[in-house]
Amino acid sequence: MLTRRAFLNTNAAAALATRLFAAPADSKTPNTELEALGAVALAEAKKQKASYCDIRIIRYRRQVLNVRLNPDRGSGKTLEVPGISDGGSFGFGVRVIANGTWGFAASPIVTKDEIARVTREAVVVARANSVLQAKPVQLAPVKAFRDRWQTPHERDPFAVSIEEKLELIRAAAAEAKKERQVFSSGCNLSFRSEDKYFASSEGSSIQQLNLQTFAEVNATAVDLSKALSKTRSYTPQPVTAGYEYVPVMNLVENARRVREEVIEHLKAPPVTAGKKDLVLLPSHLWLTIHESIGHSTELDRALGYEANYAGTSFLTTDKMGKQRIGSEIVNVWGDRTSERGLATIGYDDDGVKATKWPIIERGVFKHYQTIRDQAHLVGEKESRGCCYADNWASVPFQRMPNVWLEPGKPDTTLDDLIAGVEDGILIDGNGSFSIDQQRYNFQFGGDAFWEIKGGKKRGMVSRVAYQSRTTDFWTACDGIAGPSYWQQWGAPNDGKGEPAQVNSVSHGCSPARFRKINVMVTD
Repeated sequence: MLTRRAFLNTNAAAALATRLFAAPADSKTPNTELEALGAVALAEAKKQKASYCDIRIIRYRRQVLNVRLNPDRGSGKTLEVPGISDGGSFGFGVRVIANGTWGFAASPIVTKDEIARVTREAVVVARANSVLQAKPVQLAPVKAFRDRWQTPHERDPFAVSIEEKLELIRAAAAEAKKERQVFSSGCNLSFRSEDKYFASSEGSSIQQLNLQTFAEVNATAVDLSKALSKTRSYTPQPVTAGYEYVPVMNLVENARRVREEVIEHLKAPPVTAGKKDLVLLPSHLWLTIHESIGHSTELDRALGYEANYAGTSFLTTDKMGKQRIGSEIVNVWGDRTSERGLATIGYDDDGVKATKWPIIERGVFKHYQTIRDQAHLVGEKESRGCCYADNWASVPFQRMPNVWLEPGKPDTTLDDLIAGVEDGILIDGNGSFSIDQQRYNFQFGGDAFWEIKGGKKRGMVSRVAYQSRTTDFWTACDGIAGPSYWQQWGAPNDGKGEPAQVNSVSHGCSPARFRKINVMVTD
């Protein structure tokens, strides 16, 4: 039961958060009240003889709207089931290094007294942990910044009326349902904001706003006589942007296509198993990049520090600069500056300015994703800026940046890739997948599949999955479409760590062709 005191405290915290993060849009420096709060932690850490301190004060907000159209059992009428959630949180976390060891503590009570108390608690935690620390924490150097950064946007999605949003998703869901064989349909919109202030004992004072926008339209068709069902979905590229991006998603127009394709998918024959060439669209290939390259090049996995959640990595440190992962045309970048990328920021949670670097060059593995206390472990002098925590109460650690595949030559088209295939499959969208604990052996499905015969795209097929190993798969890549085909898909909820945290990340690519991959029939 919510008490009157708790209610008043909640309202006071919301009002404080609004005031702290209400700096003018054209401001280039952090809110001075935030800086004053941050200074309390830095002063107290110094008083407690900690060698390093940083504080993150963060306000989160997430809004999700969805509508589902289902038949009413018995009457045959269509039921509309809408849903809306809108919530957030506000608090701070303090990290310190004392006795050469990390300590962390956090609180939802953002006051000077509480910040001082929590900082002392973080120092106590660090000193307690130090008895287990074999070597002192070593931080790569970083420049001090005083800056304010925000996602480029024109329209605050949280300022747009619920009515306007519901009208759009209802129209899209209704369009997807306009066919007797479509059993159910749905559409959703979601928005996330992260207002963050970071200050460190090394002189940084940084305020950031990250805005994310997502959507999906889906439809399920059924054939009761055959006890079959198929689902088709359209997920626009998820982006860091404001509401101005929503009209660009063309939800209603794509709902019409989803409706037509789900019915075709329902009637499609199963694929014939065997070695086939694959042409993978960006809406599908992003996930293969994420699982086989994104996770395998996280340094903490390679070192065995991360194992419980999704395993370690076959790319151990002795392979850095030597291991061939793909063909000569495979070039992959780690990038926290990519326009509209979900992991795009101004600065990471170590205060490192966002950057871009090669992970794979001409098929050879070159660099890991790193943070400040990891860089020296692979002989590097700077962090790659991959530190992040998903909440003010979570400990920051190494998280994936945007990881993207470089496009091919400008004159290479999707039709060119298809024309070079005698017997193959074109795959769009996400499906079920699995990958082993070293990110090496994997199996991927998809959302929709078309047969390619004699260099031509034919009708839909169904029940498709492909199986390979990371190095075999990327070495089999012999064609990538040009920059005009490059698109950025991604995940708002990539999981890692224990306790688990989630991260938003994008993976850009153009359509790509892979030769003689093992294709299976699956359910």
